[in-house]
Amino acid sequence: MGQDQMEKAETQQEKEQRYRQHVERVTPKYSLLWQMCKAFVVGGGICLIGQFILNYATQNAGLDKETAASWCSMLLVLASVLLTGFNIYPKLVEWGGAGALVPITGFANSVASAAIEYQKEGQVFGIGCKIFTIAGPVILFGIVTSWALGLVYWIGTLIGIV
Repeated sequence: MGQDQMEKAETQQEKEQRYRQHVERVTPKYSLLWQMCKAFVVGGGICLIGQFILNYATQNAGLDKETAASWCSMLLVLASVLLTGFNIYPKLVEWGGAGALVPITGFANSVASAAIEYQKEGQVFGIGCKIFTIAGPVILFGIVTSWALGLVYWIGTLIGIV
């Protein structure tokens, strides 16, 4: 190795070292336990609200459990969309992480936030084309997976396994 190549190699190593130091300095440090506790509180709070709606609808409104469950889901989705529109739900997601993103409210938030973000591009090319940018893959893989499992179940019943 010549002198020029050694200097280049050292320079490259120095750049890589400086880059690693920079990445370590700017990368946020999170406590996994604290993040899990916050997710538990937020997700548990959403489920607590859902359970309250379900109990209230079955006991006081006189609905059967299936109808009450439908109302519960609709009200949670409505609340999530409204809170997204008022920019409250994104702050909840920022604080609670996966606790706010996993329930049905997180799915409604992803659809509503895309609609809000792209509304300035118009009804068709903005909202219509981009509303499912985040939720679309979830819907697609949910449908494909359910189709594949249904096919496996159907073949299993034909063979006599199921």
